[in-house]
Formats: sequence, structure tokens, C-alpha cells
Amino acid sequence: MKLQTVVNKRSLICVFTGLASGMPLYLLIQLVPAWLRDAGVSLAEIGLFALVGLPYTWKFLWAPLMDRWQLPLGLRRGWMLLTQIGLIITIGLLGHIDPGNATGLVAAMAVIIAIFSATQDVAIDAYRRELLPDEELGLGNSIHVQAYRISSLVPGSLSLILADLLPWSAVFWITAAFMSVGVALTVFVAEPPREERQPTSLAESVIAPFKDYVARRGWHSLLLALLFMFAYKLGDNMATALSTPFYLDLGFTKTDIGLVAKNAALWPAIVGGLVGGVLMIKLGINRALWLFGAVQLFSILGFAYLASVGPVLWLLAAVIAFEYLGVGLGTAAFTAFIARESSKTFAATQFALFTALAALPRSLANATTGFIVEQVGWVTFFLLCAALAVPGMVLLLWVAPWGGDKAPR
Repeated sequence: MKLQTVVNKRSLICVFTGLASGMPLYLLIQLVPAWLRDAGVSLAEIGLFALVGLPYTWKFLWAPLMDRWQLPLGLRRGWMLLTQIGLIITIGLLGHIDPGNATGLVAAMAVIIAIFSATQDVAIDAYRRELLPDEELGLGNSIHVQAYRISSLVPGSLSLILADLLPWSAVFWITAAFMSVGVALTVFVAEPPREERQPTSLAESVIAPFKDYVARRGWHSLLLALLFMFAYKLGDNMATALSTPFYLDLGFTKTDIGLVAKNAALWPAIVGGLVGGVLMIKLGINRALWLFGAVQLFSILGFAYLASVGPVLWLLAAVIAFEYLGVGLGTAAFTAFIARESSKTFAATQFALFTALAALPRSLANATTGFIVEQVGWVTFFLLCAALAVPGMVLLLWVAPWGGDKAPR
């Protein structure tokens, strides 16, 4: 691979799109649960907060609008800037709410943050798809995903450490300030060139992407693919949904979590993603889904073992490292599968639909996790999560059979 293919302006832009896109989501799934637990909110209520992530599953509903209506700064950059300014304001204001006495208001504000974040994701995904030439799609998306993960260091590590030193209101404004990275990106980059014809009506924006997929693959394949996208990471998503409250309940401090747990999760996930991308060149997407999915499944069992042993710091690091190595591998193959299923002409709406469905377990199934833990305990909960990962593996028999790695035309 030529050096200019790896190191160029487009790859640098993908770093910043990943940082801007990931930070709001990790705020909702890592910082907000820790804030609520620190204020004495019950696990059942914290589990229900997974429902605030529903906009990530609904974003395909308004994605066609973003293909149709252009804001002053441009079709992609205009929507990016609007959502980024909204995120800075709402994240900062969230920290001024009393989570113990106004949990409903916290939930409402979190939903608004999720809407801004999901809308930003649609604009950024479409921008990145139009920016990258076909030969750089794999590398560019891999860079985006790894930068996305690195962004978790802000709400999942730095902000937690600051919470031991500063009031929560200051912590949320400091966290919000990191969205200025996205604002700077949006202001200084140019709109990507568009060779494809833009939709001339809202109806065309909504209907054409679905007609395109059905024409290429058929209804049967569409339904199986959608079911697989829901099921493949279901157990994995549930296992990590209450990770921060789980660590706190075991007896680890917020500083332990910020320094050890978050880093032990981040870097193996990045390594897994990069190694997975390289291995897929040799294995192909289908075999990678099988092998990486198996690692993803068995790594969940490490959490069950940790729950039975208790607060041993080195074991915490080891279990999390193995779990997130599986997460990185599984996500690399899963993202490649989604990209393969999307056509370039309708990438914005189709990509939004597929990624939204992949986020559905995080919002719906994860909302039950707090209730399940309170009924059966942490050990049984993690064993259940491992069992729920099996159906997604079984569906591989139809959507990605071993050896059938040719991309559909």
C-alpha cells in the first residue's frame, strides 16, 4: 500500500470525524451512568436510561431529510455544525440538573443530546462516504472507528477523574468543550464533491434506498440481514451496558475506573479493530464474522468470573482487556459487513438504517439490564448475556456462510 494512501488529508479528517462522533455517545453510556450512581440512583433506573439512546435507532427516519434539505454551510457541513453547537450547549447544561431529585429532567436532556448526536452521525457518515474514494473506504472507516473509541477517554476517563476533584457541573462543561474539535473540523474542511445525482423530492429520498436494496438482494435477504444486525452484538452490548455501575458495585473507586478500567477497554479494542482489519484481508468478511464473533462471545464469560471473585485490580484489567479485544475484532468485521451491504448511491440512508438497527439492542435490550441484575445478580446476568450472543452466530449460516465471501453485486 502506498504511503500517500495511508497518510493524507482524508485520513486526518477521518480521525476528527471519529472523535466528534464518539464523544457524545460515550458520555451517555459511561459518564451519565456513573453520575447517576454517584447520586444514589438505583440500578433499575440507570438501566432504563439506555432508552435515551433510541434516537440512534430512529435516525434512519430523518436521514432522508438530510439528503434533501441543505443548510447554509452545505448539505453535510451545515447539519454537522448545527448538531455540534447543540451538543456543546446541552451537555454543559446537563450537569446543572440534580440527578437525585430530577431524574426525569435528566432523562429528557439526555434524549435531546442523543438526538443531536445521532443526527451528527448521519451527516458525518454521509460526509465520510462521499469524501473517500473506493480504495480508501476500508482504511478510512477503520481510522474513524478507532478515533471514535479514543474519544471515550474524555467522558470515560478524564471526566471521571475530574469528578473526584471538581463539582459535576464543571465536569460536564469541560466535557462539552471537547466538542469544539468537531466544530473546528466542520468550519475548516470543504464539502466533498458529489458525482451522484441528489434526490429531487422527499419521496425519492425515502423510497429509493429501499427499492435499491430489494432489487439487489430481495426481501428475504433484507429481513435476514436486518435480524442479524440486531442479534450479532446483542449479548456483547448487554454485557457492557452497566459496566461502570458494575465496577463501582464491586468496590473499585472512580479513579480505578478512570485509570485502569477505561484504558484496559480502550487499547485492546483499538488493537482488535486494527488486527481485525488486517486479518480480514486474508480471511474475508464472512470467516471473520464467525471467528471474531466466537471470541466476542467467550470474552463475556470473563465478566462472570470477575463478578464471582471480587475487586482484584489486575484481574479487572485482564478481563476487560480480553472482552474489548473481542469487541474490537467483532466490530471490525461487523462494520465491514454493513459497508458491504450498502450501495454507494444511497449510502447515507442505507448506512443510517443499518447502523441504527445495530444500535437497537443498546437502547431496548439494555434498558432491561438493571432489572435483570437486581433479580439474578451479576454472575447469572453475564452468563445470560453469553447465551444471548448465540442466535447472532447461528444466523451467520444464512447471511455470511463460511467461505461465501464474495460481496453481492
